[in-house]
Amino acid sequence: AHFVETIEKRQGYKVACLEEIAYRRGWLTRDHIQAAGKALSKNDYGRYLLELLEE
Repeated sequence: AHFVETIEKRQGYKVACLEEIAYRRGWLTRDHIQAAGKALSKNDYGRYLLELLEE
């Protein structure tokens, strides 16, 4: 658990973020990511999803 946390902090990426992988492969749309990010916006994971859309 500490290893994953360290990698995420150093790299700035979530490890095994399935939504991110699907989005980058074109399997999910911006709308899907935005909806998931908004639904989870009170935690780091949701905010991370919303930040993907700013790239």
